Amino acid sequence: MGRRHALPTRGGAWAFAVVGSLHVTGLIGRGADATKGAPAFLWSHRWFVLAVVVVLGLGGWQGARMWFGPGVVVDIAKRGALIETVVATGNVETLYRVIIGSQITGTVEQVLVEEGVRVTKGQPLIALESRELKAAVVQAQGAVAQAEARTRQIDELTLPTARETRKEAQATLLNAQQTFDRTSDLSRNGFATHAALDTAQRDLDVGHTQVRSAEVQVYTSSPGGSDYVMAQTQLNQARASLDTATSRLAYATISAPRDGVLITRNVERGTVAQPGNTLLVLAPDGDTQLLLAIDERNMGKLALGQHAIASADAYPDKRFDAIISYINPAVDITRASVEVKLTVAAPPAYLRQDMTVSVDIEVARSANALVLPVRSVRDGLSGDPWVMGVRNGRAYKQSVRLGLQGNTQIEVLAGIKDGDAAIPASAGVLTGQRIRPITP
Repeated sequence: MGRRHALPTRGGAWAFAVVGSLHVTGLIGRGADATKGAPAFLWSHRWFVLAVVVVLGLGGWQGARMWFGPGVVVDIAKRGALIETVVATGNVETLYRVIIGSQITGTVEQVLVEEGVRVTKGQPLIALESRELKAAVVQAQGAVAQAEARTRQIDELTLPTARETRKEAQATLLNAQQTFDRTSDLSRNGFATHAALDTAQRDLDVGHTQVRSAEVQVYTSSPGGSDYVMAQTQLNQARASLDTATSRLAYATISAPRDGVLITRNVERGTVAQPGNTLLVLAPDGDTQLLLAIDERNMGKLALGQHAIASADAYPDKRFDAIISYINPAVDITRASVEVKLTVAAPPAYLRQDMTVSVDIEVARSANALVLPVRSVRDGLSGDPWVMGVRNGRAYKQSVRLGLQGNTQIEVLAGIKDGDAAIPASAGVLTGQRIRPITP
């Protein structure tokens, strides 16, 4: 074999030629033998020939690639429906929570519920030791009975007796008045002495006094009189004391103020419960709300009543509706966010307090927007967004004006038209580079 010389080919490939020992001219000069020898020669060097053909093909392909540019998958601007959403995460909470404690000081005798159970309004939750309270109720009941007896005594005995006494005093006064009149006439005619007249006057005065005394007794025993009022007051006080004792006895059984779920329990048997201490926390039934912290840059897009789709992180495949019901006018300066609350009118059964949820809030909608995938828009959050377009086989920079921004697509208001191609940012294409656009 002779020496091998490396020959450059177009596109960077190399071909090798064998020189010296092949004696090709000698093969040609052999006439018919030469025609038979050529196929034999090619066959005997078939791998070399194949390598040369492959190298030449690669070189040609590489050259064509350099001339026409690499193939790049592009996105095509087209018309379609677009929904702009604001995505945020937050937590589940009820509109409020009920702190359950004791209104009196007492020792916990029994805890009747466990944390996490559903309770109904009026259901007993905690029982306190109540012997002293029961004794106070019995004592108050006795005071009420005594006051009621005093009132009945006035109605049934004192007042009727006073009325009878008044009748007797009036009769006595009438008799004394008649006696005085007769004695006066007799005295004027000289038939009665002055002593008899004085006696008649004295009896008349006593009669008047007895009538006035009887009338006073009747008045004080009648409704509105002092004795009656005092008896009625004592009865009212006794009944109030009974109500107080009964209420304190009722406080010994701590009941659920409304329907809901107990989410916290801080009490055990033997605990000394005191007013102001939190024993249980109740999440009442009713509207459930989602509490979100949304980037303040999106504050201008939010409005009360906007619809949202939410899902709990624990159940990502299950979605439920929510409505914006509150937007805090103040911005949290430490987190650069605004607090937003959404009401869930029909919360699913699996929803729990403090669950983490993901929420998509629909802030705008367009039925015929010119859209591009988000990946093809550069500097979308800046004041000068642009896309990498294709013109005459080369990439060029085109400024655009944006509209609605969806999760995967974005509306282009100006700069490109329907059917224009845009190069994704991930393609790594430079401005002015020659490319071959490929439509997906």
